[in-house]
Amino acid sequence: MKTAISTLSAPQAIGPYSQAIKSGGFLFLSGQIPLDPATGNLVDGDIAAQARRVLDNIREVLAAAGVGFSSVVKTSIFLMDLADFATVNGIYAEYFSSPFPARSTFQVAALPKGSRIEIEVVAALA
Repeated sequence: MKTAISTLSAPQAIGPYSQAIKSGGFLFLSGQIPLDPATGNLVDGDIAAQARRVLDNIREVLAAAGVGFSSVVKTSIFLMDLADFATVNGIYAEYFSSPFPARSTFQVAALPKGSRIEIEVVAALA
């Protein structure tokens, strides 16, 4: 069984997917890019501004399911340029605390809407 989670406080899906799905005691968030929830447009700014918007969007989807960053058990970060890793890592540490989730980071050829970053997470619900 699965249940869709949705909030107007985070960007609406730009394709045939849900913001998040609850299933089997876990919450699976779709990848978030730095879209402004009010406009649906990519935020202006550097990788730091984009990373903060992504993590703020994730916070809103998590909250819609009744959990927070402390419930996240796995993250995947997709970057256009691994040279941005140190900046993103510093901002990431502002949102997560120990014990930190397991994490993978990848450099990719392209991301939707010209974003420089996308993050997806899995959270435990119990």
